[in-house]
Amino acid sequence: MPGAPEMDKAETLAWLRRISGDLATATIQRLEDTLPWYADMPPARRSAVGLVAQAGISSFIQWYDDPTSTPWIAADIFAAAPRELLRSVSLQQTLQLIRVTVGVTEERVANKGASIRDAILLYSRDVAFAAADVYARAAEARGLWDARLEALVVDSILTGEADEELPSRIAALGWHGHGEVSVLVGTTPPQFDVDQLRRTARKLGVDVLIGVQGSRLVLVIGRADTSQRDDIEVDLAFLEIAKRLEPGFGAGHLVLGPAVPALVDASQSARAALAGFAVARAWRHAPRPVEADDLLPERALAGDPLAKITLVERIYRPLQTHSADLVLTLWSYLDNGRSLEATARELFVHPNTVRYRLKRVSEVIGWDATGAREALILQTALILGSVGSEATRRRAPARRAH
Repeated sequence: MPGAPEMDKAETLAWLRRISGDLATATIQRLEDTLPWYADMPPARRSAVGLVAQAGISSFIQWYDDPTSTPWIAADIFAAAPRELLRSVSLQQTLQLIRVTVGVTEERVANKGASIRDAILLYSRDVAFAAADVYARAAEARGLWDARLEALVVDSILTGEADEELPSRIAALGWHGHGEVSVLVGTTPPQFDVDQLRRTARKLGVDVLIGVQGSRLVLVIGRADTSQRDDIEVDLAFLEIAKRLEPGFGAGHLVLGPAVPALVDASQSARAALAGFAVARAWRHAPRPVEADDLLPERALAGDPLAKITLVERIYRPLQTHSADLVLTLWSYLDNGRSLEATARELFVHPNTVRYRLKRVSEVIGWDATGAREALILQTALILGSVGSEATRRRAPARRAH
């Protein structure tokens, strides 16, 4: 009879609808018996997984009724579960869920003919592809959200406008850094491979926050926990880390800010790095990368108040506090073109005395006046310190008179 096939299908559909509840119950029981991760879930999440299984069975019945009218009905299965389920159940676990559901259904329809068994196999394939699509879209959305959040965190660090929400935003990004942090500023390469840069950072035992601001590329670098890894070099200096990361930047200057105690203090390192990046071209033979503190004279001449304070606090005041002779000797040595004999004649001392005092200068502040570049740094510090001291002396009588 011409109508027999349709009647058979109608009978099969009616039968499937009658046993759908039993199928769902059997599927849940099979999940508990065969999937340890399901049994270990909190009740609310087990319930959500159960909803997905039930939705899959209902969706199959609708699809079997008319496969052409709703070709993507399988994608609606995952709408039955809360969005958090995608973050707690992996794609592999979802495919295991599909396999169990299909297996239970196949067992129940084993004697109902080859057509429905073939339909189940075809439908399970569509569901598997739908699951992969759902997880891919979720991963893409998560990646876009993480990128926006990371850009917001880096921007907050650069502007120094950190608020009480910064720690929670950092935690949301999965920041694994601990201890000291440094900021590295350079140019964005034409073909920027952010994944390669992150892989390099992981091999170096550091975590990074990456910010792309037009032609400028900013990395916030923090040491990661490497106690469980033996494939990395431990405790590399930040300058060495910057050298290893250098290929990920574009052409031009690369400036490393000073280390600060923690990520919440990173704006201090960022200020120095950005100020150094702005004036790095003024040093014709600046290395790549260069530390921001090696650009203190250029930064001070450009009006950077942090550089001025750093020069005075780290050079002028320690020397002045230690010995007025050291300050005088350094002034004379620099004014006389770094000539030991000329300095000795001006100060009426032996050249060996000048050598001794210059050695003491180096021991006190860590800079060697005999080098051309460091001599520029020291002379700038002396000038700024003297100007500041004079200004302080001029204000003092006014304050007393007031």
